[in-house]
Formats: sequence, C-alpha cells, structure tokens
Amino acid sequence: MSGAVTPDEFGAAGPAGGFRLTAPVVLPCDPSCSVLRDGALDVDADGRIVWCGPEADAPAPAPGATVYRMPGLLMPGLVNAHCHTPMIVLRGLGGDLPLMRWLTEAMWPAEARLTGDDVRTGMLLGACELLTNGVTTSVEMYFYADEVTSAILEAGSRVVLTPGIISAPGWDRLGTWQSMLNGVSRRIDRQGLISGPGDRVEVGYGPHAAYTLPTEALVATAEAARERGALLHIHLSETVGEDVALRDQHGGSVTALLDRLGVLGGRVLAAHGVHLEAADIALLARHRAAVAHCPGSNAKLAAGTAPVAALRAAAVPLALGTDGPASADDLDLWAQARLAGQLTRLATGDAAEVTAADLLLLSTRQGAAAIGRHDIGTLEPGRWADVVHLTTDDPAFIGLGPRDGSQDPGSDAALVSNLVWAGSGRLVRDVWVAGDRVLADRTPTRVDAAEALAKARTVATRLRTG
Repeated sequence: MSGAVTPDEFGAAGPAGGFRLTAPVVLPCDPSCSVLRDGALDVDADGRIVWCGPEADAPAPAPGATVYRMPGLLMPGLVNAHCHTPMIVLRGLGGDLPLMRWLTEAMWPAEARLTGDDVRTGMLLGACELLTNGVTTSVEMYFYADEVTSAILEAGSRVVLTPGIISAPGWDRLGTWQSMLNGVSRRIDRQGLISGPGDRVEVGYGPHAAYTLPTEALVATAEAARERGALLHIHLSETVGEDVALRDQHGGSVTALLDRLGVLGGRVLAAHGVHLEAADIALLARHRAAVAHCPGSNAKLAAGTAPVAALRAAAVPLALGTDGPASADDLDLWAQARLAGQLTRLATGDAAEVTAADLLLLSTRQGAAAIGRHDIGTLEPGRWADVVHLTTDDPAFIGLGPRDGSQDPGSDAALVSNLVWAGSGRLVRDVWVAGDRVLADRTPTRVDAAEALAKARTVATRLRTG
C-alpha cells in the first residue's frame, strides 16, 4: 500500500492497483439510507467497488492500492432517468410556449437544422454539465447515436442511449420509423446491449410517443426490445391534449392502448406519466413498468404534476429526470429531487409523504433499479465505482463541521435532510465513473470545458439565425 495522499495528488484514472477513498461521511444509498461516519470505499483496478463501510472495520488495502483522504462526503453518482441532453444548444428557445406549440413551432424546426456534429457538440457540453451536478448516468432519447456515444466516451460519463424512433412532420429527413427501428436493432446486435470501458454505453429503444408513431411501430419496437432484453423508453401521458386525442382515436387511455398492443411487457421506462388514472397506474404496476418523473419540465410547460404518491403506493418503479435542457433548462437533478418532494407534499397535504431519504434514493439506488441497472446507483461491492465527492464546507451543512465532518450523535437524518433540501450541484467537487476520475475540483479531466462551451455557442447561434 502506498502512503495516504491528498485529493490534489489523485490522477485522472485510478492507480493500477486500485485505490481507497476515505471521508468523514459516506452515504452508500443502501435501502435504509444509512450514514457512515469515517467511512472508507475500496475500488479495484477494474473500477468496481470491493468494500464500503467504516474505515475502522475495513480490510487491509490491496497490494499497490493508494489511500486518498477526502474531506466532506462521498456518495453514489446520480441517475438522470430521462433527458435529451444534446438539446442544450437549443436552451431557452420557445421558453414560454406550451408543450405542443413548443415542439411544433420552436423545437422541431430548429432540430431540422441539426447535424451529427452539432449533436456531438451539444452532448459533450451537456455531459460536462451533468458531471458537475454529480450525475454519472443519463438515459438519453435522441438521434445521431454514433455522435452521442462518441461524446459520452470522451467525457467519461455513462449513458443509457435510446435512439429516437419517430414518425412526425419533418422527421422523415432521418428516415422512416422502420429504418430508425432497424438501425437500433443492428446496433445492439453488433455491439451488444452494454459496451465500452466500464460498461459506459447501454443501448435501448426510444419510440418517441404514442401520438408520434402508428400502432404498428409501437408493436414492432416492443417486440424488438423484448427479443433483446433492451430498455424501451417512451413519453407517456405528458399532457391533457395528448390523452384526449388518443382517447378519441382509440377509445381509452394511452396506457391502456400500450397494454393492448403489448408494449408494457419487458423493460419499460415511461417518461412523465403526468395524467395517469388509477387504472393506468395499476397496469404499470402489474407490468413493473417504471416512470421517470420530471417535475421541473412538467411545471414549466404547465403540463401538470405526476401522481407520485399513488405511483409509490402501487410500487411502480420510480426515478427522477431533468428532461432536456431546452424544456427544463438546467441539468441539476438535485433541484428536481427537491421539486418532486415539494409538489408531492403539496398534492397530498402531508409533509411526511416523501422524506429527504426517499428523494436521495430516488436519485440514486431506485433510479438505477427503475432503468434495470443493478451495477450502479449504490456503493456496494460488485457495482461500478460511480462516486461523487461533495464538500460539506457550505452553509447547507450549517450544523456540520467544515473539515472533519463531525456532528452531534443522532443527527444522521438532519445531515441527509440538509443535503437534499439545501444542497445542490454546487457542492460537487470530484466525480469518478468506473473508478476513473472524470471531474477534479469541478473541472472535467477529459474535456476542455471552455472549448466545449465555445463550440456549442457557435452551434446555438447558427440554429437561432437560420
């Protein structure tokens, strides 16, 4: 074992023999949301966690491993379960329009001018923003899959990529829905569901929505996803208008339509789920289909608020998402967690309906489980070392010592409460993905952030000026 060193001496990649991180506070995000004082986390040379617990109980470090003594707090990387990150180059466009006008009048015309290079530029800048907010995994529904993948691998983050499948005015420039579907299937058959260093890239299917695809496309996509064990990621019941139109056409709710078509079988992630009735929730629960709750986007577009309490009561797998940075505008999942809690408490009139611990787990462990990933989301042996280091030298932790992390005994719940209700991405200092340090003192280690921003500004200017 090498001698203990400071965080400044930590390289961009973990040492060949693995490493140990210690910190005054470690939040493993286990089912009970426990708080470890003076904790330690061991990571092997492959980037997987081999031990997590109190440092006093830790085994001897592996031969050649280096110990890094971090101030503050360690926790798992956050999971953003629904996003269109490349749309960062469209941030602010049509910001005061309702959803359908926003799509048809602002987004789709601008996206028609996007090139593959534009998408890569947006994804690279967005990946940097996600990492600075402690988000190590994002579920992306977008086009130009090669460019999105390339940007993710450059930044070093992790993605569940569900390339978009759509049949709507203007989108035929990218081919038919059949060609989009076949392209995803070929990609999975060629490279497998999960690939890349540290399993950084997973591929699934992204049928946009029931209102932008014919029923035969939904059926075919669901069959292809089930055949390959892939995630099917679809927008569901985001607006009242969407439901009304489909009810008139099919004589029932969107969820009931998807159930009749066989779409809800297999691994399904439904984004938004704002206008779900009790029967819809029962169908989702029966199929174990997950919902990605995006409270900020839904509020900004005046779409409504998802029935989080009812979904939780029915044991529907639930995760949190920011939605795209052109609809919800920022990629701070901490803000989404707080808003989700606030809106749920308002809707139920019960301040205990969702606790700070509930919201933290939705952002980590439960978010990972909702997308079918049991190799991330918590600090436990066998999982990838997707780790976030946060400072506690911040007013958010007003009762926590700034350097040693000490607090009065019995204040674990207060610590988690302060983190969730008063914290934000500003607390993030360092991030590891599969044991690689991809953010150091808030600076991406693999990407020139200033250059990425400059390139994205050039793209954004061109899109706005035609």
